[in-house]
Amino acid sequence: MDRNHDRIAEQLGSEFQEEAEAVTAAGSFSTCPRRRSRMFVWYAAVLTAGLAVFLVPLFRYAANNELHSHIVLVPFIVGYLLSTMFNEVAQGAAAAPAVSPGDGRLSLRRGGRWSLPLAGLLGLASCCFLGFALAGQGGLSQNDFFALIGVAYAGLIGAGGLAIMGSRWMKARAFPFAFLLFLAPLPDAAVFHFENWLMAKSADAVEMMFKLAGTPTFRQGQVFVLPGIDLEVARECSGIRSTWVLLITSLLASYLFLQNPWRRAVLVAAVIPLGILRNGFRVLVIGLLCVHEGPHMIDSIVHKRGGPFFFALSLIPLFLLAWWLRRKEVKVK
Repeated sequence: MDRNHDRIAEQLGSEFQEEAEAVTAAGSFSTCPRRRSRMFVWYAAVLTAGLAVFLVPLFRYAANNELHSHIVLVPFIVGYLLSTMFNEVAQGAAAAPAVSPGDGRLSLRRGGRWSLPLAGLLGLASCCFLGFALAGQGGLSQNDFFALIGVAYAGLIGAGGLAIMGSRWMKARAFPFAFLLFLAPLPDAAVFHFENWLMAKSADAVEMMFKLAGTPTFRQGQVFVLPGIDLEVARECSGIRSTWVLLITSLLASYLFLQNPWRRAVLVAAVIPLGILRNGFRVLVIGLLCVHEGPHMIDSIVHKRGGPFFFALSLIPLFLLAWWLRRKEVKVK
């Protein structure tokens, strides 16, 4: 975590220096940044209050939905990530060099002439998403309606950050603000296609594992004919929820512990095959239990309540890979 703080400090170091040089004797170094920070906090608070009529039902929906239950944690994760960055800001401000007297004007660049145009474009796109949600509320599923609301809210927060704090400030905090997009549930169409794909690939993995285990089996689509029982890799066995949570976990781990973009990409990309192998291994274990212990094992706790256990198992190779990639970075340095 210390290395991550060092990386953040390096990214923000130049910003502190330029801001310090831009401020004159008319005010202290922190006056303008603090004023803009307060403006942004007020903007976010007013926006959240204004959209609370949609956000509160969104969180209720997520809390009662297995696939989207992670949504209730997103604000806390973003808050933690931003708080660590704001701590770096405070340290940078304290360590900033003394400001020489100037002409009495207080000037602080927000970080580029494109800040306001980008804020306008992002705000317009976000308002379009919000408009689509409200206009199609009657014809949209509850899930798709909340997906549009989540994207619109995240976009409006980002637009406010660009307009008030500037593009340089937002660039240094791009990941936490982009993480707000996970407030949006996966649309129904995405869930349907992703679930079918995972289901088919998991069945392929199961077939390979049964062959390696030497278990006689005959496959008919998603159904495996085993001695004494037939097993189907159904939609409930796709593992979409655990794979989606694993993907989010890998994004967080790559951001917190890795710096090289390629190594980050490797860690995130490893989630999909890891999720497929985990699903296949779970079906393999259930199938072997049914073959060797009896068909009644299909109703055992391994099948009914084994999901969290197999998810925890999949975290082991993920964090081992993250540890190995981090070690490689340390050696390179």
